[in-house]
Amino acid sequence: MKRWAMLGLGVNAHAGVTLGLFGLPLVMPDVQRFFAVSLPVAGLIANAPSIGVLFALVPWGALADRRGERLVLGVGVGLAAVFFAAVALVSEIWAVVVLLALAGAAGSAAMVGGGRIVLRWFEPPERGVAMGVRQVSYTLGMAVAAFVLPPVSRAYGLRGVLAVCALVSLLAAALAALFLAGPPRRVSRAGAAPAASPYRQPALWRVHATSALQLVPQAVVGTYGVMCLVEVYGWDGVRAGQLFGVAAIGGAVVRVAVGRWSDRSGLRMAPLRRLTFGALVVLGLLVAGAVIGSWLGPVMLALAAVITVAGNGLAYLAAGELAGPGWAGRVLGTHNTVQNVVALGVAPLAGLLITEVGYWAGFAAGLVAALLSLPVIPARGERSAHHEQGRPPSEAS
Repeated sequence: MKRWAMLGLGVNAHAGVTLGLFGLPLVMPDVQRFFAVSLPVAGLIANAPSIGVLFALVPWGALADRRGERLVLGVGVGLAAVFFAAVALVSEIWAVVVLLALAGAAGSAAMVGGGRIVLRWFEPPERGVAMGVRQVSYTLGMAVAAFVLPPVSRAYGLRGVLAVCALVSLLAAALAALFLAGPPRRVSRAGAAPAASPYRQPALWRVHATSALQLVPQAVVGTYGVMCLVEVYGWDGVRAGQLFGVAAIGGAVVRVAVGRWSDRSGLRMAPLRRLTFGALVVLGLLVAGAVIGSWLGPVMLALAAVITVAGNGLAYLAAGELAGPGWAGRVLGTHNTVQNVVALGVAPLAGLLITEVGYWAGFAAGLVAALLSLPVIPARGERSAHHEQGRPPSEAS
């Protein structure tokens, strides 16, 4: 049971810092009004932490490979809390962006450290569920953000939101620093690090590319979904945030279920490919709903918020397993860096597209990116984790 306790600490650290790193789009209407800026600029402010994340993930991963998760999570998430608190004290747009970027750079430590806990404490036949639980950290953080941040913003403004983010991150950092430990045994031979760079494997590059493409619809829905409900469907901002909070809870359940599906099959990419087909259907209906302005839009927005994140854990886990524990921190850092490059570019570009054409066009761009990811997914010839462990699926289940 200790391995689940360690995983819980990693989940708590990632969920806590997620409020500040990725929760600001949930108060996007208030961001736009507070700074009196255009929608694309508001999108840039809300996603400013991704700028810091972009540059810090690989260094955090290298440090985690050498010094372990305890130091990385405690120091990184703790520094993020300091920067969130500092943001609450300034009002100039440039200062807000810089400090949020620094918070993102510090808090990104949780994105790497949590994944290494799964690879170091769990064997391949149970990593799917473990990584699904680990990925719940993002959806859990977003669910809390969806229910907490909009009411706080309405009552206390953006400074109140940032103060909450700082306090939650500080508590998560303290728990990780105090209680995280390394595994009591060596990682199994099945998870041994490759002698050479794992990037000699074409499959690893394709896993990165798959996540990059599939991040586009996730970023569009996550960044502009609340604004769409407010502007197109006339929803109250708090109600819109609550809908995404419910969707985040649903996404958490789905991620764990997908992880279990992956463990039973021993495959990571084949289930991801099937999920992508489902996402294409939902995104197609979302575009249709946004065009005609019908009830279909809000329903599909909620479903899209779930299904566009459902396969993240599979790609993340596949990247870590291809890397091996000796390279896991750096490869997982690179994987998340690729995703954040895409998120950073998608936010303002989708904002421009939505401003000039409409919300349906932004969702359609996500649909196209998901469609392009299908031939990239390295599902053909994928090796089963059960075979690597030397056991048939029935025994590993």
